Amino acid sequence: MRKPLASLAAAAAFACTGITAAHAAGSDAIDIPFTRFTLPNGLTVVVSEDHKAPVVAVSVWYHVGSADEPTGKTGFAHLFEHLMFQGSENHKDEFFRPFELAGATDQNGTTWFDRTNYYETVPTTALDMALWMESDRMGHLLGAIGQPELDEQRGVVQNEKRQGENQPYGRVDERVAANAFPANHPYHHDTIGSMKDLDAASLADVKQWFQSWYGAANVTVAIVGDITPEVAKEKMLKYFGDIPAGAPVPRQQPWTAPRTESTRDTMTDHVAQTRIVREWNVPGLADADEGLLELAADVLGGGKTSRLYERLVYKDKLVDDVSVSVQAFALASMLQLTADVKSGVDPAKVEAAIADEWKTFLEHGPTDDELARVKVDNRAHFIRALEKVNSKASVLAEGQVYRADPAAYKQDLARMDAATPASVLAAAKKWIARGDYTLTITPAPKDDKSEPADEMEKAGRAALAGRPEAKLPAKPEQAFTTTPSPVDRGKGVPEVATFPDLTFPKLERGKLKNGIEVVLAQRHTIPVVQVQFLFDAGYASDQGRKLGTSAFTMAMLDEGTAELDSLEIARRAERLGAIIGAGSGLDSSNASLNALASQLEPSLKLFADVVRNAAFRDADIARIRGQWLARIAQEKTQPTGLALRSLPPLLYGAGHAYAIPFTGSGTEASITSLAAADLHGYVRDFIRPDNATILVAGDTTLEAIVAKLDAVFGDWKPAATPVPKKNIANVEPPKRARLFLLDKPGAPQSLILAGVVAPSTKAKNNLEIQTMNGAFGGSFTSRLNMNLREAKHWAYGAGSFLSNAIGQRPFLMYAPVQTDKTAESVAEILREAKEVVGTRPLTHEEIDKIKVGDVRSLPGEYQTTGSVLAAISSMKLYDRPDDYVQTLKPRIEAQTDAAVQAAAHEVVQPGALTWVVVGDLARIEQPLRKLQLGDVEVIDADGKKVR
Repeated sequence: MRKPLASLAAAAAFACTGITAAHAAGSDAIDIPFTRFTLPNGLTVVVSEDHKAPVVAVSVWYHVGSADEPTGKTGFAHLFEHLMFQGSENHKDEFFRPFELAGATDQNGTTWFDRTNYYETVPTTALDMALWMESDRMGHLLGAIGQPELDEQRGVVQNEKRQGENQPYGRVDERVAANAFPANHPYHHDTIGSMKDLDAASLADVKQWFQSWYGAANVTVAIVGDITPEVAKEKMLKYFGDIPAGAPVPRQQPWTAPRTESTRDTMTDHVAQTRIVREWNVPGLADADEGLLELAADVLGGGKTSRLYERLVYKDKLVDDVSVSVQAFALASMLQLTADVKSGVDPAKVEAAIADEWKTFLEHGPTDDELARVKVDNRAHFIRALEKVNSKASVLAEGQVYRADPAAYKQDLARMDAATPASVLAAAKKWIARGDYTLTITPAPKDDKSEPADEMEKAGRAALAGRPEAKLPAKPEQAFTTTPSPVDRGKGVPEVATFPDLTFPKLERGKLKNGIEVVLAQRHTIPVVQVQFLFDAGYASDQGRKLGTSAFTMAMLDEGTAELDSLEIARRAERLGAIIGAGSGLDSSNASLNALASQLEPSLKLFADVVRNAAFRDADIARIRGQWLARIAQEKTQPTGLALRSLPPLLYGAGHAYAIPFTGSGTEASITSLAAADLHGYVRDFIRPDNATILVAGDTTLEAIVAKLDAVFGDWKPAATPVPKKNIANVEPPKRARLFLLDKPGAPQSLILAGVVAPSTKAKNNLEIQTMNGAFGGSFTSRLNMNLREAKHWAYGAGSFLSNAIGQRPFLMYAPVQTDKTAESVAEILREAKEVVGTRPLTHEEIDKIKVGDVRSLPGEYQTTGSVLAAISSMKLYDRPDDYVQTLKPRIEAQTDAAVQAAAHEVVQPGALTWVVVGDLARIEQPLRKLQLGDVEVIDADGKKVR
């Protein structure tokens, strides 16, 4: 429940009507109509109608974040966010439980520097329940929070911190914040805080924080979806009107704290390659220069066609990746450059090349073409984000909370429209010509067993004079008052008695002249068309080839055609506002186009060139190969990557099509040996018209899309050789459990993964298997998560999942746990597995909870064109009928408890589990051996036996 370090602006989504991205329209072409009102107690409400689906998004933003934490209380805003999910005085249970039963989607909470927000999307008929729940914890929390609840969530948050630090570069954000800003700046410390301060948090702190910051007058609630302003006003007054306004809160003032001198820093980490991070303090999100700096960042390092990427990756071949972006916040923002240095390259050469490009940019600024492409790309992204009601709610709430204007995004868009090369250059010269903080992260020695240091406990930059005093808001024209509520909270959470039906487009079918089948789902909510070529291929088609061939070949499709090089393909896509991509999964490969309806024909022409005419030039193969090998090396430093590389070969056995790293990346040896002939051979065998289905969703008709597709794909002919067959044989589970250990010296957490093969996704009882998994480990209130997170607080999260597969799929249980509780956690997972097929089978209540939640979430699951396309893809892959989604409700409801319990016996096999544990073996090996799970082996990152 913590938002990762990323720009709020980048995460924002906008509603637009009547706009094409082929030219820069005025900001008035993008609009989220809204109504705003304030309750008598000062709570601000923003409502926007969107009736395309019977769902409503509720987004509650409290204007308080980690920037408001006093000295010695770091991490408290985020800790309190966790406590808000512990139940309230009139619902003394997990906050998520009623929402799971109501079919909520997009539900969570996040804390950031300047705000704490809670959000969910619910069926329209469940809105009263959602507002009752949000108002009960806002107005009736403290009586439900005691020392046990505080201790529980303190443990969960500390494991969240450990989990982050256990990732490669996981301590970088904390180090940057501590050095980017002076010690007295509100952003000097990371949101998650220090272990020391979290340990010191008291129940008195909890009560004081709630009383100081969680009054109604410090809240904005955005409601977007199938609702009217009149209904929203009546319901908000009913549920929230009696909550006191709270005392006026001091408001932090903008303070960029720009640096005039450059500073340098170094750190080591358990990483595969050196990373250079460079940061500049720049103005906050309301400042006119911030938007100009985002444009500058895009031109410098916003993607494949950016200056630094072209120079450092394509030309000089010094890095595997480089990016520049702005993280926009209320008081100040951070413009950050990140470069992953190629193995064997001197970082000084990288810095010299960056400095050269930076100097050129600061002398001349962006070109007209660069700026135009960036603007088109930004607007196209706005259009694509139209469909999520929750995203629109976030945009409206952010504008109101930070700038007292839900339509503040229009000002930002207008500034972007008005930006010129000269204005972007002027902003860059003012803010990023000097004063950077440079951090170089280098790989730690292999024998380094030190645990990650708590960066928050280290001394950062000295305090500076000039911090603006926090100001109290202006007094309202009328004193805030409460309104008596007609709600009898003693009756508990309002019952949701009825639920809306799912609406899913009817599938239409056609064929191209060469026989390729076209499946269309019309969706006219936004002017976008998504096209996907689905090929029967995937990682499994690597069998008999070099591992990673499928994924590598698909990644190479847009790296050059017979007539266009990689950069020209990317530039043309940007000018069209199109997104072209390709990739592989376990059983299929795909090539996809996401195009603006107004630019569909030229976008399809470019897409067809990519799909049909891949050149596979040696220089491009060498460039992607370098990045690929760096990716494999990074996977071997990530606990999850290590486990997912190691476990499948152990589950399926040598020679099986699925006995491969489930990352799809292959091995160093296989990727090193790949040549153009291998890629051309793969395309000949699998990427061909007689092995493809074209799936389409979006703003078009069958007649129109078939004609347009025929124009560019209708004459495509297959090779004379047949499509190779994939051998996906069934395997028997091992006769006894096995334990494999991977050493990660100094790790603050251990990753536990336990797996066994389960029936195919195509199995007749697939729904029962899914329901079983949901109750056992696939939902927040599942047995595994409630045990290891909520009861024991040894993990930030624990659970189980099923990876879809045409053949037998893996059923996996996982838990990233604190190191000193590794063996105990394994014992708990094993106990839960034994009990679910033994003394404690899933109950009717547990099963019914998943069933009703699955049914009631259906209207919210298919809001977007992308989600519709994904459903069609699943239908094709797993031989499902065209009405599969429309008939899900009665089939889910028809599941019996006995059938779901039987699925547990079929899938969960405690005595046949293969365990992989990644952690500090010096601390965990002996306790794990004492569990006597079965045969024990220590393996390396390649799955080879060490001892």
